[in-house]
Amino acid sequence: MPKSTSHLSQNEGLIFERSSLGRSGYDLPPSDVPDPDLALALGSENVRESIAGFPELSELDVVRHFTRLSTWNYSIDTGFYPLGSCTMKYNPRINERVARFEGIAYTHPLAPEPFVQGNLEILKTLGDLLVEITGMDAASLQPPAGASGELAGVMMIRALLSDRGNPRQKILIPDSAHGTNPASASIAGYKVESLKSDAHGCISLAALESAMNADVAALMLTNPNTLGIFERNIVHITEIVHRRGGLVYMDGANLNALMGLAWPGDFGIDVMHMNLHKTMSTPHGGGGPGAGPVVVKKTLEPYLPSPVVACDALGRYFLDHDRPRSIGKLKAYYGNFGTLVRALCYILANGSAGLREASSTAILNANYLKHKLRDHYDLPYDEPVLHEVVFSNKRQAQQHLSVMDIAKRLMDYGFHPPTVAFPLIVPGALMIEPTETEGKAELDLFAEAMKAIAAEAESNPDLLRSAPHATRVKRLDEVQAARRPVLRWKPPGIS
Repeated sequence: MPKSTSHLSQNEGLIFERSSLGRSGYDLPPSDVPDPDLALALGSENVRESIAGFPELSELDVVRHFTRLSTWNYSIDTGFYPLGSCTMKYNPRINERVARFEGIAYTHPLAPEPFVQGNLEILKTLGDLLVEITGMDAASLQPPAGASGELAGVMMIRALLSDRGNPRQKILIPDSAHGTNPASASIAGYKVESLKSDAHGCISLAALESAMNADVAALMLTNPNTLGIFERNIVHITEIVHRRGGLVYMDGANLNALMGLAWPGDFGIDVMHMNLHKTMSTPHGGGGPGAGPVVVKKTLEPYLPSPVVACDALGRYFLDHDRPRSIGKLKAYYGNFGTLVRALCYILANGSAGLREASSTAILNANYLKHKLRDHYDLPYDEPVLHEVVFSNKRQAQQHLSVMDIAKRLMDYGFHPPTVAFPLIVPGALMIEPTETEGKAELDLFAEAMKAIAAEAESNPDLLRSAPHATRVKRLDEVQAARRPVLRWKPPGIS
């Protein structure tokens, strides 16, 4: 049965508009101690009897308002997120529960090390497992996001080359890499040179040979790349870079295609980051929370962010600050601890066989959708894919339909749209990543919806241009929303 978007949809005003003077959501007993002199303690200019314009409502009004709003949200608990490169998988509830244990959630970050041995053991265990999963030698869990992990990796490369007396000035980045890579390289002080992909969507060995000179510090690649294609010549690629005195950084955001199946350390990778919030069970979106740990080979281990978690001869865990060649601290305390706990739960619950199965299922799902949709959407790179597949709107563009028209129409079928217009290497890209979360029934529903939209594009293109039709909010002016956002409510009549 096709998905339906019919739903009880009440009009819902802003909470400010529901306010009524004098209403209250609480009723506290009288205080049995004298009221403090706030004016004396804080200064009279900092004391207010009430907050001007702050909404005044009963508890019931507040509960109903926010509960109704919550039913408007699309979430992984209610449907499939086909967002390519984002790896929006289901997050097991047991991991959420463990992260909320009192000794984990409420431990003060400045507690003395003898009092937090369990917390430190969690960090050390996770770091060791990430090293094992990637085939590397050492780890830092400090970076709180993927881009932060990228920056850490590039800074370590700069530090190592500087110690060698050969800092170099440039980093090579393929056009199939993640979009944040050039920004990370630039922030670290490097010039960026783009490498064109070949006809198979992979790094051109000839282009790399030509570009890899004595001024290049590193190659930053994404593998599998943003087309979902594994770099088949990865060993030759790393050999070329190393032979010319450079290092290889791998963006590991797509680890969901590799864990349990391949070890980047065996490819010749010197440093990589991982997005634990993508691959290993942490709800993400809206800017966080995240975790982007970095793992390195032995040559870069001295430069890891400080401190690192270590264990002494007596089995006691401690934070090692005695690291004179470290690039320094990237995040207050030691990263997003709750995110790291969830990741460890995910790894331990699945085990090596489970992680391998997750990757294998994600690859199977992506190839299944590729097969189901290839006759309905243009496939710019008809190559074996791993965890995601990239189509384009080339056929629909003949009807003057944009990739955004397709995405908006998909919302009428009850699905969140896939990533659109990325990667930039594909004009009008539709980037789809099913992850291991989705079963065949859900993938079939999604495929049928995409096929129906392809048919509508031929028979009634105006239907797509004016979509969505069945959602609570119709098509927005996204350009104005980005350029002139309205970020606060104002009472009627006030400009």
